[in-house]
Amino acid sequence: MGPVKGLKRKRKAEGEKVGENGFATSPLSQPLPLDWWDDFSKRITGPLLQSRLSLTFESIFKISRKTFNYICSLVKEDMMAKPANFCYSNGKPLSLNDRVAIALRRLSSGESLSTVGDSFRVNQSTVAQITWKFVESMEVRGLHHLQWPSTEADMEETKSSFQKIRGLPNCCGAIDTTHISMCLSTMSTSNSVWIDHEKKHSMILQAIVDPEMRFRDIITGWPGSLSESCVLQNSGFFKLSQEGKRLNGKKTELSEGTYLREYIVGDAGFPLLPWLLTPYQGKGLSDFHSEFNKRHSATRMVARRALARLKEMWRIIQGVMWRPDTNKLPRIILVCCLLHNIVIDLEDGVEDEMSFSYKHDLGYRQQTCEFVDKTAFVQREKLSRYLAGTLPL
Repeated sequence: MGPVKGLKRKRKAEGEKVGENGFATSPLSQPLPLDWWDDFSKRITGPLLQSRLSLTFESIFKISRKTFNYICSLVKEDMMAKPANFCYSNGKPLSLNDRVAIALRRLSSGESLSTVGDSFRVNQSTVAQITWKFVESMEVRGLHHLQWPSTEADMEETKSSFQKIRGLPNCCGAIDTTHISMCLSTMSTSNSVWIDHEKKHSMILQAIVDPEMRFRDIITGWPGSLSESCVLQNSGFFKLSQEGKRLNGKKTELSEGTYLREYIVGDAGFPLLPWLLTPYQGKGLSDFHSEFNKRHSATRMVARRALARLKEMWRIIQGVMWRPDTNKLPRIILVCCLLHNIVIDLEDGVEDEMSFSYKHDLGYRQQTCEFVDKTAFVQREKLSRYLAGTLPL
């Protein structure tokens, strides 16, 4: 039930090579053989056939062929390892492309095992086994797509991009939380821990994102009964930041002798800390406090958009999951986050043609945390006055 501490896993080094099917292991790999999709699409049945005229690879999988090819290259060794012997209902063996396609459809559509199986002419147990094999492979092979900026140049670029949104200097990330809804048995008393403050069963995903909506750090696996603040305090990011091992880079000078450290922004559900700035609360705020809140809200909007896009692209975690294995679900969430980042890293243009909302937690009210660190209070006040142009030079 603990958090996914993916950044502490040992990553397997992969050399660039060309596999038996001609796929290179880099993002610039060759396009898929033309006959694979032609052949695969002819085997599609069920509801997907209702849109046969508009049936395209992109409409089914929500990613480009280039991105699909790259994902295949990441998981090939694991997906094709013996003794796995997956076949269609007619006995024909499933190729690497077939297996990845089935797993991606399951994750991106959120459809049931039986629906996905019927669409691609495989039984639901095959869909389940292939999807889990894909998850196990991706959480290791794709982990390098989710990491904190490792160089000063990368961090400076992140800060610059955040500042361009609404002028907040030295901001390194935006944090937000979403709930993955579950339908669990009410007969088991052990499931009560998953009941959140809206009386639903849920699991929490807390994420820190950059200006491009890329996930830079996540924690998941904790029950929805915990507050945003509690989940944060149980994260590795919190520990690193409190110990001065993260968000400890270059300070920016606001005025002579007044410096602003690195920080991230979060909503009122988080504590106000020296490295986590939250908005001013209450009514009757001064003009410069209100102005700060507007800039703060616009900046942290990237986190809300990222989580909304995550759920809309990978719909297995969007709706209410029917009695999921709560030990496996954090790993599925992690892989969805990795796929989200891969689409961004490969500059996949398919999702640009889709419409996304800003809502990822419908039915959940804003939480409030009353904790205020005195040093952080002073820092936020100086930043507010700096943005209002009233900080003494």
